[in-house]
Amino acid sequence: MGYISIFYKEYPGCRDFMDNKRTFIIGDIHGCLDMLRGLMDKIDWDPEKDRLIFLGDYIDRGKDSKGVIDYIIGLKKISPNVQCLMGNHEELFMNYINGQDEGSFLYNGGVTTLNSYHYKGNGKIDAEHIEFLKSLLLMIELDDYYIVHAGMKPGVDVKEQTAKDTLWIREPFIFSDYDFGKRIIFGHTPFSSPLIMDNKIGLDTGAVFGNKLTCLEIPAMKFYSIEA
Repeated sequence: MGYISIFYKEYPGCRDFMDNKRTFIIGDIHGCLDMLRGLMDKIDWDPEKDRLIFLGDYIDRGKDSKGVIDYIIGLKKISPNVQCLMGNHEELFMNYINGQDEGSFLYNGGVTTLNSYHYKGNGKIDAEHIEFLKSLLLMIELDDYYIVHAGMKPGVDVKEQTAKDTLWIREPFIFSDYDFGKRIIFGHTPFSSPLIMDNKIGLDTGAVFGNKLTCLEIPAMKFYSIEA
């Protein structure tokens, strides 16, 4: 998949959270462990005080999907402030593990994930990784934001959004100026630089496609990135 080109404008800022806690939100990683390590070295995340949120799509296409999940599990062990969303690629992986729709997983880059696990079809995925996949969230709500992997369906109440939409939606959400009541921070759809609109912020900047891995710090609205 290539990038979607779309006009975007700089947003002047946002309200502080009620607790004024810093939150770092990282876009789609897709097996790019070295980039994730580099980005984590670049941001000023305090595991005791700051939130750290991952937008999903930890796996597929990049060379070290297993390493990415190992790394994130390690972060969760040192901090209770790490939260992880499910991406559509994690959904495909879980379906594959359960013997469902194996073709879709392989078609969407799953072979590289299996290679990182040295999985030949008759092995086992680490139990700790299975538990990680099962623990992934579909949405996180903060004071001023909804955080999801792909987006939400315009015109539908937040409580009525389906997993299919939050994991897979693209154009109907991307090109909409619908007000969901809170600004949405999302990944899934790659852009050459962060998408910044009044109602949404997109943080997938195509790390696995040779571009950048991006993190947003809120409420400061500060972007960090590392090149491929």
